Amino acid sequence: MAKYPSNPLLLVALLCAFAAAGINSLDQNGICKSLVETQGYTCQDHQVTTGDGYILGLQRIPSGRSSNNSTAQKLPVLLQHGLTMDAAAWLINPPDQALAFILADKGFDVWLANARGTQASRGHQSLSTNDPTYWEWTWDQLAAYDLPAFFNYVNNQTGQKVHYVGHSLGTLSVLAALSQQKLSNTLRSAALLSPVAYLGQITTVLGKISAQSHSADGLYASGIREYPPQGVAGQNLVTFLCSQPGVDCSNFMAAVTGPNCCITPTSSNLIFQHIPQSTSTKNMVHLSEMIRRGTITMFDYNFPAINMQHYNQLTPPVYNMASISKDVPLFFGYGGRDALSDVNDVKALLNDLSDHDKDKLVEQYVEEYAHMDFIMGGNANKKVYDPLLTFFGQH
Repeated sequence: MAKYPSNPLLLVALLCAFAAAGINSLDQNGICKSLVETQGYTCQDHQVTTGDGYILGLQRIPSGRSSNNSTAQKLPVLLQHGLTMDAAAWLINPPDQALAFILADKGFDVWLANARGTQASRGHQSLSTNDPTYWEWTWDQLAAYDLPAFFNYVNNQTGQKVHYVGHSLGTLSVLAALSQQKLSNTLRSAALLSPVAYLGQITTVLGKISAQSHSADGLYASGIREYPPQGVAGQNLVTFLCSQPGVDCSNFMAAVTGPNCCITPTSSNLIFQHIPQSTSTKNMVHLSEMIRRGTITMFDYNFPAINMQHYNQLTPPVYNMASISKDVPLFFGYGGRDALSDVNDVKALLNDLSDHDKDKLVEQYVEEYAHMDFIMGGNANKKVYDPLLTFFGQH
């Protein structure tokens, strides 16, 4: 795959330009117009309001290029992207390789979620993104508010239970929701690509250094609430991380996610026109806590009294993966070269699910795949999506 960029100083300039602009040329027309309609598909823009006031963008591809436009009897599938990405992640590859288009062409009613803070989901009933309070959330709130809002909306629009595909952080949020018995009335099945739950054994040097150095904590303490930070703070962060021993920022995607095997230079170019999307600094603090501690808990305020205010207990509640209902159909796609969704962390998660109904849990292990291959690999249509479609067909 292509290396972006070859000069670490150019990387700094590139990321800071992204952060400062807040929008790129393709995003100005929105995901439907820039990435879906250009491929010959019908696309609709929808908005969903969460229980805590966030207004989220949701795109719908109701049919394939050659299929009946009627959505009657079509099963809906909701796709949820990972950290610092948006729904564009499912649309970068050509139609015969991109999961969203493949699902539409196979007769599914496809819905594309965008997490709060991303370009399509920066609305709120009372807050501006310039208000620090807008950014006071972590993936706890994605599980508690965003996902239920998306599921309820799609369920109400279609009258059907929903298939779900999550990548990376999009797997953590659904696992957390399922562990609390949320979504049970609206979920048909869940496919987890590059699943994230435990993070204590990640191998990405960049991620480990970021967590161990408490870089996100420092940004949060200095008042920076939107991540990645803009201006000098963004420059200082990337310069610091890229100067650490063992970090190779000449291939930034590989440095973060592992050596992806099967992503074309064209797809790499396109995805860098859509990332990084914004998340909250508090979310990065939460993920860093998980890396350092190897636990899956709600956000830790680190002061027992403050935890007591939020949770009515001195320590943050644990998400118990073993409490996920044993009859929920689950598909796991994970790779041997993934530096974020490490095989050992995935095995720890699967061990928590050892009592799951055997006919409701499918594993698809791809030795040569790293983190991004599962959504951008040129051969993922055969390696991962064909088995995924078979799984959907069984549920």
